Amino acid sequence: MTKSKEDAVSPVIGVILMVAVTVILAAVIAAFVFGMGSGVQKTKVVAVTAAQEGSSVVLTFQGGQDANKVEGLNYTFTPSTGAAVGTTGWGTHPPGVGNTTTIAGATSGQDKVVATAFFTDGTTQVVLDTFV
Repeated sequence: MTKSKEDAVSPVIGVILMVAVTVILAAVIAAFVFGMGSGVQKTKVVAVTAAQEGSSVVLTFQGGQDANKVEGLNYTFTPSTGAAVGTTGWGTHPPGVGNTTTIAGATSGQDKVVATAFFTDGTTQVVLDTFV
């Protein structure tokens, strides 16, 4: 009686899998060593709300985890008529929690408001992008 030897995976497939695992491990180690993952900017946590009151829009700085890092706020206002776009500073720098600013010229339609925060580390971030 003769015995036959059967392998579940051929030696060629085994070698290919070992090379693939080695290449993947080398790429992961290189990413850590050379800092490829660094440079990703952390998102700051602050909030601004907008509410329409008659023919005005009131923006309120709500604060947040990174409120103490905010140097200033700007906003851009575009009425639904699309007639004018205004960009201006927020008033007090740095803004205090609960600090508000009022934008005149709101219409009864969908007015676009975008608020941008400037932080002490030199970064900027959009903190509100909405229609009121």
